[in-house]
Amino acid sequence: MPDRTVALAGLSILLAQFSLNIGAALGKGIFPQVGPEGIAALRTTIAALILLPIARPWRAMPDMRQLRVLLAYGLAVGGMNLLIYWAFERIPIGVAVAIEVTGPLAVVLATSRSVRDFLWFGLAVAGLMLLVPWPGHISTLDPLGIAFALAAAACWALYILIGKHASKVRGSTAVAIGMAAACLVTVPFGVATAGAGLLQGPVLATGLAVAVLSSALPYMLEMKALGKLPYRLFGVATSAAPAIAALCGFLVLGEQLTALQWIAVALMIGASAGCSLSARPPIKERKEEAFV
Repeated sequence: MPDRTVALAGLSILLAQFSLNIGAALGKGIFPQVGPEGIAALRTTIAALILLPIARPWRAMPDMRQLRVLLAYGLAVGGMNLLIYWAFERIPIGVAVAIEVTGPLAVVLATSRSVRDFLWFGLAVAGLMLLVPWPGHISTLDPLGIAFALAAAACWALYILIGKHASKVRGSTAVAIGMAAACLVTVPFGVATAGAGLLQGPVLATGLAVAVLSSALPYMLEMKALGKLPYRLFGVATSAAPAIAALCGFLVLGEQLTALQWIAVALMIGASAGCSLSARPPIKERKEEAFV
């Protein structure tokens, strides 16, 4: 494969990460108006309204067993979105994303027979330990924010495991139905928190931007790159997500990490990149990044 093609595919992955995290930062910017619950509801609802007409799943509706899988898949997506926004409300975006990547790393560990993967996971745990506000240790991080990010990581792990079964359904159909199912988690919380505030023009405009930047655009960029980029390089490129998230948080919201937090983020990036480089086999589809 020509070097130029690989380079362009890698650039697409990085652009997808910037798009995703700029969307996350914009969403956090309207937390005072609708709360994290409101923006999570807007993101999943608008994304579903965009994806359903494109996929048109009613043309070849999955059977009941497949629908049950897609329901579980969507509930994991919804939980991941809601929990990570709750984390964003309390801790910097870059730190939350760094903690969230422990979900995929745990999946690698659970399915691995290599000692090296345990070492990479240990590196991620070491990074996490630097972020925990231990008794007597001065920390600017909210313990509840860390807990929400860890819960989002658990949802991400579930998403990956369930997604292996969901991927047997036509890709666009699975994503569209899954996003609609995610609304079952996010919309009740959003309506209960923000109510009619969700229908205000500026809020809807921001919700549309978040849905496009954090879901539709990165999904399209990644799907285009996947066929041209070796799996290991894809994994390494996406490993930069916490650093990109921290940069977007700084540019859009003025969030600044401490030196210790940057060290923790670097450890988690190293763990994720290491797992990607030691991973064996190409995974044909990896859609999870589009919904972090």
